Amino acid sequence: MTTTATDTAARPKPMQIFPAKKVTNPVLGALIRHTLIICFLVIMLYPVIWMVAASFKPENEIFNGLGLFASRFTLDNYASGWSAGALNFSGYFLNSFLVTALSIAGNLAACSVTAYAFARLEFPGKKVLFALLLGTMLLPSQVTLVPQYILFNKLEWINTYLPLVVPHWFGVDAFFIFLMVQFIRTLPRELDESARIDGCGHFRIFTRIILPLAMPAIGTTAMFTFINTWNDFLGPLLYLNRTDLWTVPLGLNSFLDATGESSFGALFAMSVLSLAPIVGFFIVSQRLLLEGVATTGLK
Repeated sequence: MTTTATDTAARPKPMQIFPAKKVTNPVLGALIRHTLIICFLVIMLYPVIWMVAASFKPENEIFNGLGLFASRFTLDNYASGWSAGALNFSGYFLNSFLVTALSIAGNLAACSVTAYAFARLEFPGKKVLFALLLGTMLLPSQVTLVPQYILFNKLEWINTYLPLVVPHWFGVDAFFIFLMVQFIRTLPRELDESARIDGCGHFRIFTRIILPLAMPAIGTTAMFTFINTWNDFLGPLLYLNRTDLWTVPLGLNSFLDATGESSFGALFAMSVLSLAPIVGFFIVSQRLLLEGVATTGLK
């Protein structure tokens, strides 16, 4: 049976469930997307921009409005803020850098070794121990706060940096261990076998093969350890009662007075300076991550 042209013309056209998209100007679409992104970026960053602008305003003009410009530009807030307190901010910065550097070193050493053991070694109870390790991520920090304080007090570690630094050297950050374990598992085991044929033991395999290839995970661990330790307020508040041991967050808190007048100009000025190491370390770590991913072509 043949189909004539009349039957074909009379046959209804199938309905389009997904109509074809209209062709738009790609330049116009990109312009709209970038405009929306910039608007959202300005909204998110405006509080930080306002804080930076407020640090250069006179004290009596900071809360006059949400504008960024004042009647005059001044550096008095930075001068008064840097020399404030029993120990000026040069001491607070040195204390924070010391605690942060020791915490990063401890986290990288302990977490990388522990991750290598879980990812490459075989030992009894490995899966159970790894499950318990992941279970500690669900444990709120407030649960262990009081027992830790009692323990450190019995050890006479109060008013020292030991409670802030020593736990990092024992692999207490389960998230970073889990991150490194997952990354090391993606590395081919043929590399380990080739190195073992050449006479390498676990230590040389770990230091010469795993660590260089795990630079993305190591950079991520270092970056977040720096941010968490530098911004930590509760730990130093609990264990550091002497002002000469204070870190930057405690120094910033000293500008706020619940019973009297607070110095917001100096507070904003020192807050801006305290953000500089975080931004700089983030930029350096981000470049390290990109280089690590680019040079790890065996995954």
